[in-house]
Amino acid sequence: MVRVRYIHRPVKAGIILVNNPVKDLNIISHNSDDTISLGRKIGELAMSGDVFLLSGILGAGKTCLTQGIAYGLGINEYTLSPSFVLVRELYGRLTLYHMDLYRLENIQEIAELGLDDYLYGRGICAIEWANRGMPLFPEEHLSIEIVYKGDTERQIIFKAHGQRYIELLEKFENRTE
Repeated sequence: MVRVRYIHRPVKAGIILVNNPVKDLNIISHNSDDTISLGRKIGELAMSGDVFLLSGILGAGKTCLTQGIAYGLGINEYTLSPSFVLVRELYGRLTLYHMDLYRLENIQEIAELGLDDYLYGRGICAIEWANRGMPLFPEEHLSIEIVYKGDTERQIIFKAHGQRYIELLEKFENRTE
């Protein structure tokens, strides 16, 4: 199911501004190979400055999807979860900044990391447990929620926030049909 919707925010005097367009795409992954393949397609479409915000319970497949993104960027090394180091840099066609916010307790801790150089730089940011710091991230991004459906099956919900990510998701959708 694919849909495009617009987020409306009220402002002074009852005027409504149409803000950031959003496009949703839901895909079922039947196993880790499917999840890696989906990530690879995202990585192949990635451009300098892209921000991918991943969420899902522990073991849902966030690192698995990020491994695919790395492969799509031409990075062949294994993508370990950066839970203990917070940020790992991996080098391919573009630099992948793989971040993990799992061990951080509150938004203040995340804010103090000074992630702006990564978020607004020339590399790609893939941030696991991004739901812990959402107000700190760019308004335009691709959010990816991974929902556990069974031992190997996952529902992957992509939400493109902003025109760049709508275009990315449309190209991605064409590659997955």
